[in-house]
Amino acid sequence: QVQLQESGPGLVKPSQTLSLTCTVSGDSITTNNYFWTWIRQPPGKGLEWIGDIGDIGAGESTTYSPPLKSRTSISRDTSKNQIALQLNSVTPEDTAVYYCARWSGPGFMDPWGNGILVTVSS
Repeated sequence: QVQLQESGPGLVKPSQTLSLTCTVSGDSITTNNYFWTWIRQPPGKGLEWIGDIGDIGAGESTTYSPPLKSRTSISRDTSKNQIALQLNSVTPEDTAVYYCARWSGPGFMDPWGNGILVTVSS
């Protein structure tokens, strides 16, 4: 069974960097069948795609949501089967539940992690 688990600090101060880790079990993050995706949901708002990472024929590929691209970095630790998310220069508007998920086609993500609430506050 494939499982994803988010982890990291739940409280980040404004202007600092939000750092999260997604640990994957039951599947390899290096498979070319899937991409690995970060999504977030601010309180009372809808889901927002952040970006993803995976392997294609040409090698590793990373894609970011344009509004967040300048502040976002997604990377992999293949030895630990983990996906990392960094979001720089955070503000209170970045407060959200952050999820990682496995992407296998347009609009199709399964499974998801349980999510982790990250609060940006001083």
